Amino acid sequence: MTVSAALSIGIRDSDTTGITATEPKTPSARAADQVPAKPQPLWRRFCSGIRFFLVDQWFLVALSCFILIASQVQVPVSQQGKKELVVTYLCVAIIFLVTGCTLPTKLLLQNYKRWKIHLFVQAQSFLLTSAIAFAVVSLCAVNTGFMDEALLVGIIFMGCVPTTIASNVVMTAQAHGDQALTVVESTLGNALGPFLTPLLVLMYTSTGAWYTKVLPDTGPSDLGELYRRVFMQLGLSLFLPLVVGQFLQNVFPGPTKLILVKWQLKRLSSFALLLIIWQTYDEAFVTGAFSSVKSDNIIFVIFISIAFYAVWIIICVTLSLLWLGKKDTIAVAYCVPAKTPAMGVPLANVMFVGMSAINVSKIQIPMVIYQGFQIAAGSLLTIAFRRWIRPEEERGKVGEISHDEFTTEHAEP
Repeated sequence: MTVSAALSIGIRDSDTTGITATEPKTPSARAADQVPAKPQPLWRRFCSGIRFFLVDQWFLVALSCFILIASQVQVPVSQQGKKELVVTYLCVAIIFLVTGCTLPTKLLLQNYKRWKIHLFVQAQSFLLTSAIAFAVVSLCAVNTGFMDEALLVGIIFMGCVPTTIASNVVMTAQAHGDQALTVVESTLGNALGPFLTPLLVLMYTSTGAWYTKVLPDTGPSDLGELYRRVFMQLGLSLFLPLVVGQFLQNVFPGPTKLILVKWQLKRLSSFALLLIIWQTYDEAFVTGAFSSVKSDNIIFVIFISIAFYAVWIIICVTLSLLWLGKKDTIAVAYCVPAKTPAMGVPLANVMFVGMSAINVSKIQIPMVIYQGFQIAAGSLLTIAFRRWIRPEEERGKVGEISHDEFTTEHAEP
C-alpha cells in the first residue's frame, strides 16, 4: 500500500467516525493542566454570594419593599373595599390561571383522590396548630399584665384559620415540590375554614379565662353571608381560572408553553402574590392596628410567630418523611404551617361583631405579622428544598434518558 493510499484511507476513516487525531501534549503542557485554578479573592466571592441571593431571592427583597411602602403610604379608607375586592379576585385568579396552564390534568385529578393525605394535612392545619397556639396562650395568660387580651385571642384565632392559597402554590413551585397536591390541599382547607374555624375558636375561648372577657356576648353574626362570600370567591378566583388554564393547556399546548415558559409570563404569579401581601399590610397600617399595641407586645408576637412556624414545620416534615416522598413532603411543609389573612380578616369581622374596631384590629395583628414571616421563611426555604430534592430529580432525568435510549436501540427497523 502506498503512502498516498494510506493517507486517503485515514482521511476517509476520520470523516466516517468523526474522530480527529490530536498531537500528544508535552510534559510542560500536562503540568500546566494540573495546576489548580487560583482561588478568587474573598471580596469577589462575597459579591458573588450577594448577587446569587438577590437574584434567587428577588421575591423576598421585593416583599420587604412592598411592606415598607405599605407602612408609609396607604390607600384611603374610603377606597379600601375596592382595593381588597380587585386584589383578592384578580391576583388570585392570575395565580390559578397560570397554575392551570402548567399542571397536567391527570396529575391534578390523581391528587384529589388521595383522601389519606387530605386527612393528614387538614388535621395538622386545623387541629395541631390551634392546639399549640392555645397552649402558648394559656401559659402567657398566667400573668394578667403581660399581654393585651385581644392579642391573646388573636393568637388563638391565628392558629384556627385555614392555610393560605396563593403563596402555597407559588412557593411550592419554586421549591420543586408537588404543586398539584398543594393546589388540592389549599382549596380543600379554605373550603373547610368557614365551618371549622368558628367552632375551634368557640371551643378554645369558652374556658372562661380572663382574656376572653374582651369578646362580645352576641357570638358570630351572619355566617350565611360569610359562606356566600367565601364560596363565591373560591369559585370565581380559584376554580374558574384553574379550569380555564386546564382548557388552554390541553387545547393549545404549544402556544401556552411558549407564552408561559419562553416569555416567562409565569412570573406573573409571584408579582400577583406580592400585591396580595401588600394589600393585607396596607389595611393593617391604615386602621392603626400596630400603633394601638405596646411595643413589647409586638416584639413578643414576632418571636412567638417565629417559634410557631419552626415548631409546626418541623412536626409536619418529620411526620411526612415517615410515609411520603420528597415532593409531597415539600407540599405539606408549605400547606400545614401557613395561615391566610385573606379568609381570616373577613372571618374576624363576622365572628367578633359588636367589638370595637380597634380590638378587632388587635385580634388580626398576630395573623398579619405571621403572614409576613411565613412568606419570608418560605422563600428562603426554597433554596434548601431545591438542594434536597435535586439528586432525586437528576436520577429521574437519567432514568428518562436511559429509557429513551433503550427504546431507540430496540425499535423495529
